[in-house]
Amino acid sequence: MARVRKQPGTREALMQYAPVVVLEPEQNKGNWKAVFGNDHPIQIEVGMGKGKFVSTMARQNPDINFIGIEVIEEVLLDAVKRMNRAEGIPDNLRLVWINASLLEDLFDAGEVDRIYLNFSDPWPKTRHAKRRLTHKGFLEQYAAILKAEGQVHFKTDNQGLFEFSLNEFSACAWRLQHIQLDMYKKLPEGNVATEYETKFHNQGMPIYRLEAIKPTV
Repeated sequence: MARVRKQPGTREALMQYAPVVVLEPEQNKGNWKAVFGNDHPIQIEVGMGKGKFVSTMARQNPDINFIGIEVIEEVLLDAVKRMNRAEGIPDNLRLVWINASLLEDLFDAGEVDRIYLNFSDPWPKTRHAKRRLTHKGFLEQYAAILKAEGQVHFKTDNQGLFEFSLNEFSACAWRLQHIQLDMYKKLPEGNVATEYETKFHNQGMPIYRLEAIKPTV
């Protein structure tokens, strides 16, 4: 993962984009539907990067509320600027900068319908396994905030991370479906490509994908 140079004034700049950028997201725990002003389902992308995926999903699905989560402030600021310059920011989208390890501080039990993990940092060294967003520690958090039968949709170009993720989901009793070792051989209906996805596919690399359903117990 490339390091992002810290830029003075980033937090102050993000504040100018409130309420799209949610400044104190923990205060909305259990109350996100009031933030959006409706009772539509809530889907989140953890590690939204430049925001192409989550903003496109929001525009294409106006009856779903989306929350993009990004830990790096500079990346989030760049994303919101890109959205503003392009097609604007949809009303059903909110953006949050916070570490993924704090998801249970943001969402109540069963508050989220679906989680997207797109091209997460693979953290290839064994000693960094706990940082992978499909490590069992994160899966426990996802299960806590997802509704019954809620899902995680996961895509990556990294075979090692995909194999690790299959093992972690299975060990934690998630039910797996639509496992694809080369997604573009049978592209899922309505697929929205991220910037990385387009780049890696154009390079001829396989894209791995799975859907995991929250354990029942």
